[in-house]
Amino acid sequence: MSLTLGGGPLAADAPTTVNYALDAPRHALFMHPFPRRVRAVIGGRTVLDSERGGLVHETGLLPVLYVPIEDIAQDLLTPSGHTTHCPYKGDAAYWNVAVDGAVAENAVWAYPEPVPEAAWLRGFAAMYWDAADAWYDEEEQVEGHLRDPFHRVDVRRSARRVLVRLGDEEIALTDHPRVLSETGLPNRHYLPLEGVRGELLVPSEKRTYCPYKGQAFYWHLRVGDREVADAAWSYPDPLKDAQNVREYLCFLHDELTVTVE
Repeated sequence: MSLTLGGGPLAADAPTTVNYALDAPRHALFMHPFPRRVRAVIGGRTVLDSERGGLVHETGLLPVLYVPIEDIAQDLLTPSGHTTHCPYKGDAAYWNVAVDGAVAENAVWAYPEPVPEAAWLRGFAAMYWDAADAWYDEEEQVEGHLRDPFHRVDVRRSARRVLVRLGDEEIALTDHPRVLSETGLPNRHYLPLEGVRGELLVPSEKRTYCPYKGQAFYWHLRVGDREVADAAWSYPDPLKDAQNVREYLCFLHDELTVTVE
């Protein structure tokens, strides 16, 4: 993500604070070897199994895993006849994946004759993440998408004073938040529970998953007759990089005012 989004060198808004120029088009591609074995499973059958994959970083997009096409079970693939055109990669051909009568349509694609600028894609194919029931990085199941080696999360203790208000109502106040810095995103301040008026929080059914932080649980904010939906989130069981915000709350909503001093 850091290469293609958020002001990274391959992003559309690439930084000007450099002493070099990249001889690259406005829309850039970069294939970087993925260092571990990756598998995709559909209907209990391993459909993709590769130790030779590469992450293709493309301006404005999340990285996509491409593997040698022979690392995808050939007996499960049927050409679909569907095609698309990418001006940066060429004409894509698609395959259906059939497992025990269930068919994932157009789940796999490749560029049999890529444009010269992306000739290194020849012989590689990709599979839509949602087409598989499960993905594995070595023996660990992966949610969301593969972790980008150029993306990182850092959490630091802070002495900044953070105040959260809804109109004139004080919602939370602390002078010992945790600052979470994540590649390509603004800093987020996480507040300890003792600094939050917990009686104003109502659990939400919303859940999101971040491959770098884990599963986020959301909270509504209810002040009198007024309710602000999904005004805060927390990570009760975060991944390693976000361990230091376990059970801390982060507030972010257009109706809230968050002041950091």
